[in-house]
Amino acid sequence: MRAIVIRAPRDVRVEEVPDPVVREATDAVVRLVGSCVCGSDLWAYRGVAGTVPGQRMGHEFVGVVAETGSEVTRLRPGDFVIAPFAWSDGVCEHCREGLHTSCPRGGFWGDEGSDGGQGEAVRVPFADATLVPLPPELAGERKLLPALLALSDVLSTGHHAAVSAQVRPGATVAVVGDGAVGLCGVLAARRLGAERVLLLGHHERRAAVARAFGATDVVAARGDAAVAAVRDLTGGQGAHAVLEAVGTAQSLGTALAIARDGGAVGCVGVPYGGNAGVDLRRMFDRNIALRGGIAPVRAYIPELLPDVLSGALDPGPVFDRTVPLDEVPDGYRAMDDRSALKVRITF
Repeated sequence: MRAIVIRAPRDVRVEEVPDPVVREATDAVVRLVGSCVCGSDLWAYRGVAGTVPGQRMGHEFVGVVAETGSEVTRLRPGDFVIAPFAWSDGVCEHCREGLHTSCPRGGFWGDEGSDGGQGEAVRVPFADATLVPLPPELAGERKLLPALLALSDVLSTGHHAAVSAQVRPGATVAVVGDGAVGLCGVLAARRLGAERVLLLGHHERRAAVARAFGATDVVAARGDAAVAAVRDLTGGQGAHAVLEAVGTAQSLGTALAIARDGGAVGCVGVPYGGNAGVDLRRMFDRNIALRGGIAPVRAYIPELLPDVLSGALDPGPVFDRTVPLDEVPDGYRAMDDRSALKVRITF
């Protein structure tokens, strides 16, 4: 079968790889219907995150179950499913507490030695616990596919940022970052009752999506100028909740600076730049909470799915380019040079 592999920084290719097979009794093989390129994939693409030549890429997908192991009881061939970006056993203490990304037997698609989500099929460990079945009639409903695909990562991660930042009805929320996760954070904040949502980002097309998602204000400045703008918009107080969706020291520093005293920051940007943005004494003096981390997407999909199916949540507009598998390298280049926000892959 064909899949995307990385050979070197900025060198991703479509290559033939072995077809996935059931190895364990709890496995399933899923034939992909849709996938995408994530902003976090760019860390590997740019050489910031370490990879080995030939490593598979991608971690977001929906598809149809093709084969199941003998101990898989909740799924059968033909089921239409969403895969969260990590697999988990569903029975360990962390899974029972809703923190599936800390499952000691879990893992992430695209890690060295695992199948990636940008290919024609994927072997799914612990299929019963990992995969979320969808109504079978949706398998042919192409209009909903982008929104369902967003549940596998960016919508659920934006929701995790909002939950971590303790967004509540009537709150003023600021979102740092206008990538797909930040934009989905706008949706999530509004869903949780935020009265005002400020997006910090400087791309006009993304600002338009943010406004359509419910952002009330857009701040195009960066650094100290952005802090001053948010303070001005909030009467000098800052935001009750701040969603940090970039992962750099500057973005985290900005997030902490624009939180009001007693506020909280939900940090979901992958921090490859380290933690230089954390001023612990300033947080202590102002009673600012910092939470976040890898989103336990498997815990959130069942909560968010009904709103996606009803149309109350539509994250689909974060996908602004669609390519077949053969053109995925072009999709990476488009996201790298920011001519595309998020690339969807069709099969």
